[in-house]
Amino acid sequence: MTGIVAVFLDTTIVNVAINTLSSHFATTVATAQWSISGYVLAMGVVIPIAGWLTDRVGAKPAWMTALSLFTLGSLLCSVAPNIGALIGFRVVQGVGGGLMLPIMQAVLIRAAGPKPSNRAVATVALPAVLGPILGPVLGGVIIQYLDWRAIFWVNLPLCGAGLIMAWRGMESTDTAESASLDVIGLVLLSPALAAILYGLTEAGVHNGFTAADALYPLAGGVLLLAGFVAYALRATKPLVGLRPFLTRSFSASTLVLFLAGLSVYGAMLLLPLYFLQVQHLSVLSAGLCLVPQGFGTLISRVATAKLADNVGPRPVVFCGILVAAIATVPFAFAGPHTNLAVLALVLVVRGLGLGAVTIIVMASAYRDLDRSLIPDATAGIRIGQQVGNAFGTTVLAMLLQSRLTHDTGPDAVPAAFHRAFWWSIGLSAVTALPALALPRGGLASAPPNPAQPQLATSGATPDR
Repeated sequence: MTGIVAVFLDTTIVNVAINTLSSHFATTVATAQWSISGYVLAMGVVIPIAGWLTDRVGAKPAWMTALSLFTLGSLLCSVAPNIGALIGFRVVQGVGGGLMLPIMQAVLIRAAGPKPSNRAVATVALPAVLGPILGPVLGGVIIQYLDWRAIFWVNLPLCGAGLIMAWRGMESTDTAESASLDVIGLVLLSPALAAILYGLTEAGVHNGFTAADALYPLAGGVLLLAGFVAYALRATKPLVGLRPFLTRSFSASTLVLFLAGLSVYGAMLLLPLYFLQVQHLSVLSAGLCLVPQGFGTLISRVATAKLADNVGPRPVVFCGILVAAIATVPFAFAGPHTNLAVLALVLVVRGLGLGAVTIIVMASAYRDLDRSLIPDATAGIRIGQQVGNAFGTTVLAMLLQSRLTHDTGPDAVPAAFHRAFWWSIGLSAVTALPALALPRGGLASAPPNPAQPQLATSGATPDR
C-alpha cells in the first residue's frame, strides 16, 4: 500500500500544477493537459494485462516491476527538458500505475480470505482515502513555495520504501508458466479503452461529443469493446473473463462504481474549481479547503465497514449516496462570500457518504465470487472505474464550460457552478438505483459458497 499511496498522491498533485507547467514550458494549458491525459490513457491500456502478468511471473515480481516503472517515470518527469518529454515520461508513469492498482487489489483481496469483510477492504482502500487528503495540500505547498519538479520528487521516497518492503515482506506466489497472453483479446480491449478515454478527453477539450476528434474515437472504442465482449463470451481463456458479471452482486457493484464516477465523484472536479474561480482562493488555500472531505471519508472508512458487515451493503451504500448528494446541495447555492467554515462542515458530511460508496461497494463486488475469479473481477472493476471517472469528469466539465462560455455578467461564474452541481446531485439518483440490487444481509447471513472451503484450505482453483 505504500507504493499505491504515491500513485494517488501523484494524480491529485499534478492536477493542481497544470497552469504552472504550461507557464514553465511556455505552452498552452490544452497541451500541458496531456501530461494528465497521457497518464490516464496509459493506465487504462495496461489494466487488461495485469492479471496475465501476475499469473506469468508471480505477484511479487509483477508488483515490483510495476512499482519500478512508476518510480522511473517519476524520476524522468522531474528532469523533463520540455513538455513533449514530460508527456512521454508521464506515459511511463501511467504504465506502472495502471499495473499497480489491479495487482495490489487482487493480492490483498486474496490475502483477506475467501469472504473478505468490509473492514478488510477498508484497509485495502486506505491509500485512495489518503490521496485526496494529502495531495491537494502538498500540491499547493509545492506550487506556491517550491520548484514544480518537487511534485515528482515526492514519489521517490514512497516508492523506494515500497520496493524495499515488497522485497522483504511479500510472499512469493506460484506462477503459471503455461499462461499464454490472449493476443486477440489484447488487440481488441486495450485499443478500445484507449480510444474511449481519448474520445472523452477530446470531448472535454471541444466541449461536446459531436466534435470529430471526440466522436470517431468514442465510436471506434465502443465497437472494439463490443467486439471484445462477443469474443470473450466464446473464448476459453480470454484476456479478461466475463464470468464475474454472471454474479449479481458483482454486476451491481461494478455498475454502481461506474455511475458513481459520473455523479458522486464527478463533483470532485467542481469542488477545487469552485474555491479557485468563485471564492478566488490560492491553490494552497483551495487544497486546504478540500481536506475536511478527506477526513470525513477517513472517519467513515471503519464505521460504515463494520455496519455493512452486520446489516449488508445495500442499505449502507444507498444511504451513503444520498448523504453525499444532500451534502452537495449547499454548493448549488454557494457564492463568492459563502462562509468557508460552513462549507468545511458540509464537506465532512460529504466525505462520510463517499466513504460508504467506494469501500462498501468494493467489498460487495468480491463477496460472492470464487477466488479463481478475483483477477478477472479486479480488471473489470478497474476498467469500470477508469471509464466512469473519465466520463463523469468530461460531462460535468462540459456542463460548466458551456455556461461559462455563453453567460456574461457578475453572477455568471457562480451560476455556472450552481448548474453543474445540480446536475451532479440529480445524477446521484441514477446511481442509487443499482445500489438497490446489492446484497441486503450481512456477512453472517450470506449463503456459503461450496467451492470456497476447498480454496481456502488447499489453494486449488477449480473451474465452477
